[in-house]
Amino acid sequence: MAATALPAAAEPADERPQEGDFLVRTDGPPTPLGPGDISAPQVIAWPMDPATKTVRDGSRLNKVLLVRLDPATLEQPTLARAADGVVGYSAICPHAGCEVTGWQADQLMLECPCHNSRYNPREAAAIVDGPTMRALASLPLKIVDGKLAVAKPFIGRLGVVSS
Repeated sequence: MAATALPAAAEPADERPQEGDFLVRTDGPPTPLGPGDISAPQVIAWPMDPATKTVRDGSRLNKVLLVRLDPATLEQPTLARAADGVVGYSAICPHAGCEVTGWQADQLMLECPCHNSRYNPREAAAIVDGPTMRALASLPLKIVDGKLAVAKPFIGRLGVVSS
């Protein structure tokens, strides 16, 4: 009798953000963030299951880039995905997989420091310029008990575009 290989069960920390997950800083204690906590140009966060307190940090594709902007400057459908002016995007650039950490304050643009792909966070992270072929995946947000939470799964494909 031959042994049958079973697929490996996904670890909770590897699972993509789920509706209702709170967002917590990648560089601090797993305390849920509120809209007022997003005061720097951008904050990198992990989703966290509020029931089990499991931080979904098992895959770098779960990193969420949070930016707080004036809601009056957001285009549709970005406004519908925002929570109190906070927008959420994948923190991983689809060009080469680098983390999007740059911020051009004069133009309110996100920038990947590896190859200078730039994204407009007010227009669903649309490509402004650079070698990327795809916008950043968007993560719809909502407010739950004064904290930022995932409203729906990522919209758009995560990861690097293969050439």
